[in-house]
Amino acid sequence: MRTNANLFWILGVFFWAITGLYAWWSYTTDVGRQGEVEWVGVVGMGLSGVLSFFLAFYLGRSHSAQGGELPEDIETANIDDGDPEIGHFSPWSWWPFVLGCGLALTFLGLAIGVWISFIGVPLTVIALIGWNYEYYRNNFAR
Repeated sequence: MRTNANLFWILGVFFWAITGLYAWWSYTTDVGRQGEVEWVGVVGMGLSGVLSFFLAFYLGRSHSAQGGELPEDIETANIDDGDPEIGHFSPWSWWPFVLGCGLALTFLGLAIGVWISFIGVPLTVIALIGWNYEYYRNNFAR
């Protein structure tokens, strides 16, 4: 994680340096509007630098708060050292697929015709309910 934070610090400095160079270049060499800065590129690259600094700061604080090195940062670590219990996932569940189809129909309806959303929204709601209550019915009830 320390390496990731350092990379984001470097990336933020790079974006800000390129922002200055881009602003100077657009101010001096734009044929049609010499003497004006092209603000869309300057703001976009400057905000990319800000985002990189935010990520670097967050990763640095997270690294210092955990009180030690991650297994990914230690060269002599085994694969099993970085394999904690992440959560409970259902490999046999069809509800994520149904939810994806419902959301795809919903957003397709927003892009093409609202009538498709009238099919997608109920399918999305049914999929969310089915996925949440999957372990309260049939063979997998707890």
